[in-house]
Amino acid sequence: MKSFENLLERLIYNSRWIQAPVYVGLILGTLVFSAKFFIELYHMIAIFGISDEKTIMLAILTLIDVTMVINLLVVVIIGGYWTFVNKIEIIREEDRPDWLKKINASTLKIKLIISLVSISGVDLLKSFINIQNISTEKVILQIAIHLTFIISALLLALSDRILDKTQH
Repeated sequence: MKSFENLLERLIYNSRWIQAPVYVGLILGTLVFSAKFFIELYHMIAIFGISDEKTIMLAILTLIDVTMVINLLVVVIIGGYWTFVNKIEIIREEDRPDWLKKINASTLKIKLIISLVSISGVDLLKSFINIQNISTEKVILQIAIHLTFIISALLLALSDRILDKTQH
């Protein structure tokens, strides 16, 4: 019976490697978003001479939006792999980003929700700049979603703080 238990525990523990191909898929998603960034950059440069300030500002916000999604993907790929699959041993200490030195499931959740709030904020800013071309219902929905992300972030941070205090 003990050998069956050991085999089961080894299987459960090694099942974490099932996530590895998912992270490879997210890397491919990052490549797709990088291509999207350069397509948007090309369009912005192409219309530069004939565009007004608002159009250029919207184009730049789109570039920022794409960049923030890529940042989110990188946090999920590296942080998720590091936290749930395996430590990345090939990173030299001096090359390791500060956030990765103190990453765990809790800090990863906070980083993800903050990224979502930031991305939502950029999208909301784009809507406000282009408010005359967007329906009131859509703007209200965006504000509601943004507020939901903010409230979720605050509640998550609060619950982590309470949990941290109870553990110490």
